Amino acid sequence: MTSLLAQLTDRGDSVGPIIALLAGGGMLLLTIVGIWASLGKLLGIGWVAFAAMGGGTWMGIQSERRSAGATKGQSRRLIWAYGLSSGAMITSTTLFLVPTAMSHQASLGGLGIAIGIVLGFAIHAMHVSTEQPAGSVLPVVWELSLHSFGAGLVIGAVYAAMPALGPTLGVAIVSHKAPAGYAAARRLVRQGHSAWVLMVPASAVCIAALIVGIVDPPAADGLHALVFGCATGLFLHVAIDFLPRCGWEGEIHTVPASESADRRDASGERVRGARWKAIGSTLLGGGLVVAAWALL
Repeated sequence: MTSLLAQLTDRGDSVGPIIALLAGGGMLLLTIVGIWASLGKLLGIGWVAFAAMGGGTWMGIQSERRSAGATKGQSRRLIWAYGLSSGAMITSTTLFLVPTAMSHQASLGGLGIAIGIVLGFAIHAMHVSTEQPAGSVLPVVWELSLHSFGAGLVIGAVYAAMPALGPTLGVAIVSHKAPAGYAAARRLVRQGHSAWVLMVPASAVCIAALIVGIVDPPAADGLHALVFGCATGLFLHVAIDFLPRCGWEGEIHTVPASESADRRDASGERVRGARWKAIGSTLLGGGLVVAAWALL
């Protein structure tokens, strides 16, 4: 499966549109079934998630193409994209998902969180080796896809078990989609890969939520605790993975060890400035989620 995904991300525009067509076709088919089953809330959240990540992906592609030769501007935009995305994800999971998982059954909810974090680490460890550069595309596509699918399962399970629940949880989960799509698209395009593969995580929320909503599994507090916990742990790992790392070995402002002392000192000043931007963007991403929560 890993080699298949590697081939898909490496073949560029020849295979990317096929992936987009398959993902979009599956989403449209399930949308028709969802309309017939009167799953309006799930359809709304799923399509908002799709539009948010799709819009972020388009902006990321355009931005990367425009700033391909401007290293300084590119680094600044990457810092803000990664910071906003990770800040929103961390805040939304701790503000919404952790209390929900623990409210169903505290022990299983905590276990689910641990499983989700370890699962995220396993995905990252399997796809990154010492030969691969920082910011490899394989973990990005895999983790975003699993993250989106897990979010869809959570939304579908909640709405199937509690039909009267409002859109608060859905808003919390998808609030990071646009900056995540933007950051992932820029990384993919920058490394010469097709951003079409992001159609998979973009449509996964809707697909997974509709499948669970259509099946309508029986309510079980223990199962809901595990589902919420796993989603929370996976979200947290993805969020941490997207935190902007502005240092000597990070994807942003990397400085080779062979650089002279003077040049490393000058680069160090830029790195310190970039770190302040990273902190500010992460705080802003979290603040936006808090503001949305306060207005609901």
